Amino acid sequence: MTRLGAPLVVLLAALLVGCAVPEWQPPGTPQADIQRAFGQPTLTLALQGGGERLIYSRQPAGQEVYHMDFDAQRRLARVEQVLTQERFAALQSGVDGQSDVLHTFGPPALVERVASFNGDIWTYRILDNGYPRQAHVHIDPAGLVQRVMFTDEFLNGDDPRD
Repeated sequence: MTRLGAPLVVLLAALLVGCAVPEWQPPGTPQADIQRAFGQPTLTLALQGGGERLIYSRQPAGQEVYHMDFDAQRRLARVEQVLTQERFAALQSGVDGQSDVLHTFGPPALVERVASFNGDIWTYRILDNGYPRQAHVHIDPAGLVQRVMFTDEFLNGDDPRD
């Protein structure tokens, strides 16, 4: 390989990897192209007007969940990263249900129980202004959200209490 060949191959590889970033996908991209680039979605939901939402989750290791909305012609209409503190804080206690949470945020990173709450706690890993946090959605036995709590997520021994 020539001296120019190796850097060119590295540049081309970087460009190809960069193309598979959800936020960088231009409106109008065919759904088939998106699925070829990102693979099988975590969830698929029907939208009003004949469109479809593909949900791509990076949980449990990642901190993003993307909604990729397509119009009735299966062309990309919008992309949104939904794992935000504001979206979790907007959940309404006693109104929103388990299916609302699943259809908005996808499957949680962790489902657990604690003695002080009768129900499941769905935990999502999020970034809040660049800081790793966790959103804990408390879902009662009837399947209704009862509360949402946030905690800091300490990674690699960075707990300041140590």
